[in-house]
Parts: sequence; structure tokens; C-alpha cells
Amino acid sequence: MPKETQTINFAEAIRQSLDFNLENDSSVYVMGLGVPDPKGVFGTTTDLHKKHGSNRVMDMPTSENGMTGIAVGSAIMGMKPVMTHQRVDFALLAMDQIVNSAAKWHYMFNGIMQVPMVIRLIVGMGWGQGPQHSQNLHAMFAHFPGLKVVMPTTAYDAKGLLNSSIADPNPVIFIEHRWLYNIVDEVPSENYLVPLGKAKVLEEGEDVTIVSSSYMTIEALKAVKELRASGVRAELIDLRTIKPLDTETILKSVRKTGRLVVADMSWKTLGLASEIITIVVEQAFDDLKCPPIRITLPDSYAPTSWALTNHYYPNSNDIVYSVKKLLGKKVDLKQMILDRQKKYLDVPDKSFTGPF
Repeated sequence: MPKETQTINFAEAIRQSLDFNLENDSSVYVMGLGVPDPKGVFGTTTDLHKKHGSNRVMDMPTSENGMTGIAVGSAIMGMKPVMTHQRVDFALLAMDQIVNSAAKWHYMFNGIMQVPMVIRLIVGMGWGQGPQHSQNLHAMFAHFPGLKVVMPTTAYDAKGLLNSSIADPNPVIFIEHRWLYNIVDEVPSENYLVPLGKAKVLEEGEDVTIVSSSYMTIEALKAVKELRASGVRAELIDLRTIKPLDTETILKSVRKTGRLVVADMSWKTLGLASEIITIVVEQAFDDLKCPPIRITLPDSYAPTSWALTNHYYPNSNDIVYSVKKLLGKKVDLKQMILDRQKKYLDVPDKSFTGPF
């Protein structure tokens, strides 16, 4: 029998996961800045405090390190906190608790102690929020042993991956791009799990492998569509989880296509794209037909001015250009630059809303 589905957006998928876990597990609680506010953290926690009470769905003071320490301590004692920081930048104030306590506790006590907590971090660009509120720091969190790092793209994966993250016995960093909240998808009405550490092949092809995650997967999907119109069949892998990284799926695809483009919404130096390319070069070098390409942010601060964002953030045009370059096809670089100027990369692109 087919499962009953619903068409909902990414934000509602997160809300449904939180609602289910609060209802079915008394050890789960939700805490964070703005959690009970009318807007409910972009709609992800709306009215949960009314249903489950203020003792389980609660606001917190702007004391990120102290409150994260409370969440870590409660997790050690058997609770399952889901903590929300409305910007990933705010979590920098809590790095001592995240890195030196939550991530290491399981190891320091020889696997006997666990820290079953989820830390939701919201990332994104634009809207004039500038260098202190537009950072994408996923590679930094993935660097630390003991932390899992999850980055869903679709509403379906958001619900299933958050369920799996809450069920995980140790800390999970759950990263949500704020431009994804209104993207819709077909999502089962019932509860389900999407396994951590398993990538998903969204489009199959044999000419080139494109690897992406979170919002960059949206840009990659648009690029794949444009490439197919010109006869190029690209294989697109949505990572979904960057720690642990599904190297098997990546290597299998690259061994088939012989070409690799990695699109990542973070800085180039020491980033996720660099790690993926290194793994491929180490383990599938002989299968490569040409050097891989990484598409990332430049090693510079996020601009506040919308005029500068068109020169800062990569998009589908950059992916199309890179793929054509790998295939030895003629590319009009001047036209690509002109095309970028027609868009406003400071606001979400509404041309693609799903479903996938």
C-alpha cells in the first residue's frame, strides 16, 4: 500500500519532526532563542509551546555558552535536548561546550557515557546581513571528532534526518539554510527515518559528477537541467550528511564519469570541497579524465551590499561554466558574467520551489 503523503515545505517538515519527538519521547525538549515566538524560528517551532508546554519548548537568554552547557549536562543525564541557534554565528560563543564537552564525552568515558543532543544551526546569505550573520561554518564543525554534521536540502530529508539525529546517541550538528524553508516536497504523513551518513543521487548521468549539499544542491539542480538541454548528462549527488561523509557513493560516481565538480557554499581554503577532491584524488586518481573543480565562496568576508553579492556567491551559472570547461566545450565567459548581473543573489531565487 502506498504511504499517505502531504505537500509541505521544509520548515513544516522540521516542525513535524519536533512535534512527533516531543509527543512520543518525554526526554526530548526544545530550547533556543525565539523558539516560542509567533514566527517560531522561520516557522519550524510555531505553536509547539502551546501543545507541549513551556517546560519542554522554551526560550533562552542570550547566553549561548552557558545555555549550551546546560543542554550538554541534561543530555549526559539522559535528556535529549534539541537546541536552536538562529544563526550559526551565535554558536561560536558556545564552541567550548560543543567541542570540549559534547563531542568528547563519549570518548573520554570509554563509550559508557553518551550525549544525545541536536544543535540546530541556521545558515544562509543575503538580505544585507553581512560578514557576522551570513557565515557557512559546516566544514569547521565537521573537522572535530565526535560530531556528526547534517545538511538536508529537501523537506523529505529534513524531516527524516532530524528524526534520525534526535534518535542518535551522540551530538549532531543539524544545519539548515534559511533559503530552503519555503521549498516544498512530497513528505510522508507518518513518521520515518533517513539514515545519517548516506548521500542521495538526485540525477543520474555519465558525463560528469556534481557533488553538493544544502542550498547549493538547488543551484546544481538548475545547472543539471540547463546542461541536459545542451546534451550534457551530469550526475548530481546531494551529500545530505557531511560527517560522516558517504565516500562510497562519491567514488562510485566519479569512477563512472571520470570528471568531478564540487559545489559548496563555504570558503575555498581548507573547505569541504577540498576534502572531497582530496578523497577522490587519493582513491580514484586513475579514473579521472581531468583535474576536478571546486566551486566555493572566495576567501573573503560576506558583503552587506546586494551589488557586491553578485560577485561573491556562486550559482548555477558557475556550475554550468565549470562543467563545460571540464568537457572542453566553448564557454562565453563574458556572457556568463552578464547573466549573473541579471540576478539578485542577495534574495532567494523563487524560480525553483520543488518538489524534487
